[in-house]
Amino acid sequence: MSVDENIPVPVVDIAQQLGLLDPEVELYGKHMAKVDYSRVLSRLADRPQGKFIVVTGMTPTPLGEGKTVTSIAIGQAMTMLGMRVCNTLREPSKGPSFGFKGGGCGGGRCQMIPMENINLHFTGDIYAVEAAQNLCSSVIDSSILFGNPLDIDSRQITWPRCIDLSDRALREVVVGLGSKVNGYPRQDGYVITPATETAAIHSLATSLADLRDRLERTVIGFSRSNKPVTCGDLKVAGAMTALLIDALKPNLVQSTEHHPVFCHGFPFANIAHGNSSVLADMVGLKLCDYVISESGFGTDCGFEKLMNVKMKQSGINVDGAVIAVSVRALKHHGGAFHLRPGMSVADMKDVIEKEDLGAVERGGANLAAHVRNVRAFNVPVVVAINRFPGDTDRELDLARQMALEMGSDDAVVHDAWRRGGDGAIELANAVIKATDGASKNSPLYAEDASIKEKIETVATRIYGADGVDYSPLADGRIQLYSDLGYDNLCVNMVKTQFSLSHNPALLGAPCGWRLPVNDVRAHVGAGFLCPMTGNSLTMPGLPSRSSFPSIEVDVDSGKIQGLF
Repeated sequence: MSVDENIPVPVVDIAQQLGLLDPEVELYGKHMAKVDYSRVLSRLADRPQGKFIVVTGMTPTPLGEGKTVTSIAIGQAMTMLGMRVCNTLREPSKGPSFGFKGGGCGGGRCQMIPMENINLHFTGDIYAVEAAQNLCSSVIDSSILFGNPLDIDSRQITWPRCIDLSDRALREVVVGLGSKVNGYPRQDGYVITPATETAAIHSLATSLADLRDRLERTVIGFSRSNKPVTCGDLKVAGAMTALLIDALKPNLVQSTEHHPVFCHGFPFANIAHGNSSVLADMVGLKLCDYVISESGFGTDCGFEKLMNVKMKQSGINVDGAVIAVSVRALKHHGGAFHLRPGMSVADMKDVIEKEDLGAVERGGANLAAHVRNVRAFNVPVVVAINRFPGDTDRELDLARQMALEMGSDDAVVHDAWRRGGDGAIELANAVIKATDGASKNSPLYAEDASIKEKIETVATRIYGADGVDYSPLADGRIQLYSDLGYDNLCVNMVKTQFSLSHNPALLGAPCGWRLPVNDVRAHVGAGFLCPMTGNSLTMPGLPSRSSFPSIEVDVDSGKIQGLF
């Protein structure tokens, strides 16, 4: 097998490495494939599951702290150590890929490849979800036009249209303008595709039957008598399922060191539940000794939702967590500087790379909160300090010592971006040791707790809020959902990723604040309610400084350039 960096080997070699059989692998060219999960899970039904490890993070700067690099590095290092291991990671969205952040495949010697394909069209899963979501929107408007047999209240339609791009102009739109043949005018809006309920259902479904059942009960709005209207009522759930049959199958790719990666599911962590698909995890856990997954943003976003949404619904136990940390983020939260969206390292390179032990120490308050968050679920935790250029040994040593004093099982500095799996061997060994015993996850709240009890538990125990303030709209929604029996659903909080609070300007571990909940949306098919906090947006906009101008194509070779 080739070991040339960034040059993928045939995906059939990766499939054989995993122990997949030929009928279980559906090729999408030479380097990507889909896996027939039903065949795999049936064949390996009696095989014990491997251990499930999730990589999360402290509150990141807008530049990111290398969480995907850390995730892939652990998989690469464990492979070097002789373990049967795979990663399960989310598919990148074209919103961030063309925005400031760039692609979502990792970096340096720890990437998913073929990177260009994965970051752009990949196997078409996002388009399939987009089509299913928008088909339902079309059916809603057609039903209203042709006599409105379900008595849908056009003012209470909660189902948006979607597109997988950042486009702020589409947040609020009016549809149905023109003559009567175009339908009845009503206010509508677009969300980015990873924020849709269809995307959430796609990544939470455990089978095709489960997908169909979830779509059937998905609520799209309410009638004029305040009765919920579902995709089942519209008779569109079957057609939506038909669009998603192939998209439900996990995608198999590889890392730069040619170990297996399942890249499947794409919900955002600040809006949706922020984790890769349940089916990818289920397949990986039957094939491997270890599955290394990743939750979006910090423990207050993707990890909390992993535990309270994904794991609660799937029944998978989390055997260990890794918190990705950088000296840069510690100094950011310690007040040495304040990185904001749209800024680059070059904007303040001198201050970022200036040794500041005091800021590192002050920023430790943020890390301590994230260690506590993981411990709240009875999950072993290892802190992974990602070495960046300009970090001094004294800063790295201080960060490690603080992490140990905060109660982490271990804390390790790694250099995987530059050295690949070899730079994360010590980290991989620490993860193996920390997860050697058995640990049963603890729930944060009871399923039969009230909606407000669930919201307030997350706000106070995970975010550190003093309490929660509800708008009249949110109060009304909570009462309606309680009356409808939706209070048994878990909560999927929608909030900024740049602070433990709802306010991105509050860095560190803020105290003396209350969480404002402005609205609560019901995603019944996905199995959760979405409390909307602060100035939450479900459709991002392009920043003034974006990555798309650097993307080009060599017209002679057809190679994509500048995508990172």
